[in-house]
Amino acid sequence: MEWLWVVAIVLVMIGILGMLLPMLPGVPLVFAGLLLAAWLDGFAKVSILTVCVIGVLAVLAWVVDIAASVVTAKKAGASNYALWGAGVGALVGILGGIPGLIIGPAIGAIIGELIAHKDSSRATTVGLAAGLGFVLALVVKIILTITMLAIFAYAYYA
Repeated sequence: MEWLWVVAIVLVMIGILGMLLPMLPGVPLVFAGLLLAAWLDGFAKVSILTVCVIGVLAVLAWVVDIAASVVTAKKAGASNYALWGAGVGALVGILGGIPGLIIGPAIGAIIGELIAHKDSSRATTVGLAAGLGFVLALVVKIILTITMLAIFAYAYYA
């Protein structure tokens, strides 16, 4: 049973790395590790209610991660082509790590906006908004993950 504690810790550590490495689902791995740790203790120190609160934060982080680039690009007046371009750019950008995930949606949105409106100034604005959306999502994900870890630690050690 002690090896499961190692698994829980490794899941959390890999999840934290996954915040910066786009190939890893960071927040879900952190949540899985915390859930496993709470379960291993029979939910004695970290209650099911606490795990549910942590789970809501994990879902919120996931939603923010998905929606941020699209919402910021849309607020900048992006066309549907730009939104699709940002999505495709994000998928292609995964291969380039963090820089690729910032630049990919931006370039995709720019290309999509250029196809739709052929206005380079507008396309640049939309592209920058898509890239900014990813950066904002990363900051929010980090804050929510730190909050998840703090809630778990408080419940476990209090």
